[in-house]
Amino acid sequence: MTLAIFDLDGTLLNGDSDYTWGQFLVEKELVNSQDYKLANDKFFEEYQAGTLDIHEYLAFSLEPLTKFSREELTKLHNTFMQEKVQPMMQEKANALIKHHKDQGHFLLMITATNQFVTGPIGDALGMDHIIAPVPEIIDDHYTGKIVGVPSFQDGKVTRLNDWLAETGHTMEGSYFYSDSRNDLPLLELVSHPIAVDADETLTKIAQDRGWQHISLRD
Repeated sequence: MTLAIFDLDGTLLNGDSDYTWGQFLVEKELVNSQDYKLANDKFFEEYQAGTLDIHEYLAFSLEPLTKFSREELTKLHNTFMQEKVQPMMQEKANALIKHHKDQGHFLLMITATNQFVTGPIGDALGMDHIIAPVPEIIDDHYTGKIVGVPSFQDGKVTRLNDWLAETGHTMEGSYFYSDSRNDLPLLELVSHPIAVDADETLTKIAQDRGWQHISLRD
């Protein structure tokens, strides 16, 4: 099956679910509001600049999960989906997903945002499989650590190659949609790299290399 691979934040969503989850925690007063907001803003700026230390960021973003039970986190995430994620979903993104599904393509989302945040979003979007940083769970509680390689920059390629080896899928005829310079390693790997509402750096690269550049903004 042809792979249709999608980045999530800034691509399928008109916004960033990882950053917005941090904002959500601040708004609900579930974290130290001022300090957490400053750090969340700093990490987001580093991500946009292509300088983010993903391990440092994941340690920051996963720490709040350790404070709650799995049941409490499920309820929080349901509220997050309704209040924050649904407004970021885009009709054109849904149509693009349907276009690939109708062609019998395998829908694969690869994101640097952790699986706790993105798993339910991928399900809501109809993805066949999701590759995301995996938070460690011991005794039914999040530890604040991750398992394995985070799917960020070159890590997206590493995680994808591991998945290909496990499943027998191939990259023949593959598509990848992304908005970010951080995804250049994977964009260079697929048959059809497509920039989506891209940042300035990726926009220039797409122009120079003749890659398609589309918008999913409603």
